[in-house]
Amino acid sequence: MRILSVNVGRPRPNPWKGIKLTGIDKRPVEGPVMVRPARAKGLGMVGLAGDRVYDVRNHGGPDQAVYAYARADLDFWAAELGRPLGNGMFGENLTTEGADVNGALIGERWRIGSGLVLEVSAPRIPCGTFQGWMLQAGWIKRFTLAARPGAYFRVIEPGEVQAGDPVEIVARPEHDVTVAVSFLALTVEPDLLPRLLAADALPRELRDLARRRTA
Repeated sequence: MRILSVNVGRPRPNPWKGIKLTGIDKRPVEGPVMVRPARAKGLGMVGLAGDRVYDVRNHGGPDQAVYAYARADLDFWAAELGRPLGNGMFGENLTTEGADVNGALIGERWRIGSGLVLEVSAPRIPCGTFQGWMLQAGWIKRFTLAARPGAYFRVIEPGEVQAGDPVEIVARPEHDVTVAVSFLALTVEPDLLPRLLAADALPRELRDLARRRTA
């Protein structure tokens, strides 16, 4: 498993939401990028130096410090859509190779390179900006039904990341709640919600949501 590319956002106008800018336009960068824990949600901060989010209500913060998507899943969508999809096209900070991002457990920890340690925190939930960026009518529904959301990570140990860095799983929780399972529970399969309560590393607001919906 390795990092295929590290992608940092460029601010661009966002005509798809009532927000002036979006950081979804991520482009591969050369050389190492520092990754640190993000500050409180609402400030626009993420983990990678030089990157940020603009929809501060819904994105960014400690539990969404880094977003990873697998190259294999990008290739799946490229075949489905009939057009090439470059690394970073889905707004991911890390494009991975050989890693089952959607099969990762909530709370699983990855060591990337020599020092950076990330913890899987939650699935990505698609939004209107993503649909507009993809120029695909009905994209949110299509993306949701495929259940290939990619994963958000929180930063446990800061460090640098660059293309080519190896990825090692250094800790796995005992539960069986994967990124894909949590995504389905939160979207189209609410019967799965009780399973999310076993995942202590899931962000508090998502655990509270699961608890309310299963009460």
